[in-house]
Amino acid sequence: MKKRITKSFVACLLLLCFTACRKSTWDEFYGKPDNLAKPIYTVLKEKGNFTHLLKAIDKADYTRTLDAAGYWTFFAPDDAAFSEYFADKGISSIDQLSAEECRNIVTYCLTYYAYKKERIDDYQSSSGWVADQAFRRRTANYKGVYDDIDATGTTRKAIGSNRNGTLYQDNDNNHKYIPYFVDNFMTGKSLSAADYNYFYPNSNFTGFNVANAAVKEADITAENGVIHVIDKVIEALPNLEDYLQNNDQYSIFNSLYQKYLVSYVPNPTMTRTHQVLNGGNEQVYTKFYDPGFAFSLNNENFIQSGNDAQINSYSVFAPKNDVMQAYIDTALLKHYTSLDQMPPSIIQDFLNAHMWQEAVWPSQFESAINFVGEEARFDPATNIVEKKILSNGMFYGTNKVQNANVFTSVYGNAYLNPNYSMMITLLNLELRTSVSNIYNNYTIFMISNQMFNDAGYTVDQSISTLPMDQWRYTPPAGSTIPASTGATTRARLQRILNLHVVPNSVLSNLTGPGIAMTYGGEYLRYINNTVYTAGNVDSNTVVTTNGFENAINGRVYYSDRIMEFSEETVGQDIELIGTPESSPYHYFWNFLNNSTALWNNTTKLIAGVANGSFYTVLIPTNAAIQQAVNDGVLPGTGTAPDRVPNFNPDSELERQQVARFIQYHILERRTIGTDGVESGAIPTVLKNNLGEPTTIFVNNSVGNMQLTDMHSRRANTILANSNYLANRALIHSIDNYLRYVY
Repeated sequence: MKKRITKSFVACLLLLCFTACRKSTWDEFYGKPDNLAKPIYTVLKEKGNFTHLLKAIDKADYTRTLDAAGYWTFFAPDDAAFSEYFADKGISSIDQLSAEECRNIVTYCLTYYAYKKERIDDYQSSSGWVADQAFRRRTANYKGVYDDIDATGTTRKAIGSNRNGTLYQDNDNNHKYIPYFVDNFMTGKSLSAADYNYFYPNSNFTGFNVANAAVKEADITAENGVIHVIDKVIEALPNLEDYLQNNDQYSIFNSLYQKYLVSYVPNPTMTRTHQVLNGGNEQVYTKFYDPGFAFSLNNENFIQSGNDAQINSYSVFAPKNDVMQAYIDTALLKHYTSLDQMPPSIIQDFLNAHMWQEAVWPSQFESAINFVGEEARFDPATNIVEKKILSNGMFYGTNKVQNANVFTSVYGNAYLNPNYSMMITLLNLELRTSVSNIYNNYTIFMISNQMFNDAGYTVDQSISTLPMDQWRYTPPAGSTIPASTGATTRARLQRILNLHVVPNSVLSNLTGPGIAMTYGGEYLRYINNTVYTAGNVDSNTVVTTNGFENAINGRVYYSDRIMEFSEETVGQDIELIGTPESSPYHYFWNFLNNSTALWNNTTKLIAGVANGSFYTVLIPTNAAIQQAVNDGVLPGTGTAPDRVPNFNPDSELERQQVARFIQYHILERRTIGTDGVESGAIPTVLKNNLGEPTTIFVNNSVGNMQLTDMHSRRANTILANSNYLANRALIHSIDNYLRYVY
């Protein structure tokens, strides 16, 4: 037994020696080098001037995190910074701060991944580093579940949306971002110290600042990251939602979000997590902002998932209560008794006009475009009463509202009046962007719901699930137009709407006489404050205006009935005005009426002239037609200068003469009035032997058009007998006939 024990002891001794040798060899090759930097916590401790910060780290329970492996950037306030912080708060030590307050300081100054100054302003894009683009980094700080009070006063457990719209990402804690300002970034973005000092007037821009703090010492290397020493204590910044909700001077502006465009949706994952950690059975709700918003005020991320929050943030311009109330009373509620009656789209448009999906720097208001495509219409010196850089964006308190296009343009006159909801629905299909553009002029003749109803048009939701097709047309008594619904009625309504919109012109006086091209290319005429279109000519009616309002980009007129388009062919109109023997169009009509090659007396169509397409008919006077007969351009009998027009020639050659003459006097695919709008070489209906269109050169001026044919002969419109309105066509009387080269 003794012998065995001795052998065992010797064996153990040999094993220990061998193990010790192996450990020594392992440490020599794989052990931690003596010169390796120590963890962040230890580095701060050894420096000796971070005693308050270390106590805050301990109290926040982040000692193990900062004294262990990791990859962090830590913006570390030194003892001098804390002494200033204590004085500002009226306290003397960390002991007077709660663990939560310490956690907010420590985690907000702790950002993921290690960045030295030379790299911290570079953007980590999906395709690699992009130099000098970043001014924000994601921190270890996040809000989590909190008690929220909704617009009805109900308290509930909530968590902020971490995406815009109604998407929530379960594995994203909605971490806050901290702003910093490096000289290369500022230069790259054409920013100056003035941009920084606009937000932080009591701080100096040093070339490396974190929020309102300056970096005193940069790029201190630690085993688990990089330390930048700062001269101020930075508490976790609120986000845009928190700041609005905790500032009573913006309560009216904020109430629009909270009451009309916020929803709470149960979050099963966070509910389970909260119940496990805290006990009880309370449900947690995700607080979402309407998907139609530029962004969610409580979303700490930016537009996309990933790192784009490093290079950009949101911006909100929030009018103060007195400004908001005045605007609500005088503008939004001009035709409503309360905001509750108003379509949510109006409130959404108002708020979106105050929201930017970008960081709006004070020196770049004019180039910063908001969610609805408008620049920031504020003076940084006189209109901004408060400015803050927050965890997810820039906040500007203002003494005026953003004068949004949809409210200040001609579009706004209908948009803010419930009596014009049918017109707004139609405008929204195609014209909203155009007529709400304050840099383009318009005249609009308003169409009330009652005017539409009087003309037989109603909204019928039973017809379609699509609002754009929920239309019904019931012909008034005596009408020959068939009833219709859905898309067919919509097409009619859109053409009617277009007749009421005059682009690129403000008709400030309707005493006339005058003519104007409408949005659809058709014309209206006005005289003595009455207006009419081709359909009114057919029904022998006029529209009487009874008032107007000016907008920033034009004028709207109110009237007693709608303007309508013509259902007739242009041939019917020529027949109507050309049949009387005293008519200046009589000779032209007689040639057309007897032309078997062109005229169909049953359909009232002219060959080569498609019904409903755009044309301009140039009708020489009877005297001009007589001259064409005398010149042998049109058939006649006898000898010049007393030849008699032969309206129904037997010769095929003469019949072709007539057809070509008429076709050459019809401009194809163009409706041209004497408004000075369109000039140039315009094709006619007549084609040559190669199938190419012949042309007439139009020199257009207000009140007159001069026409030059292919022989350089000229004719002028006779204004008193011109601008006759037809179905997408105009008929003019001219003082000479035009000759073609065939």
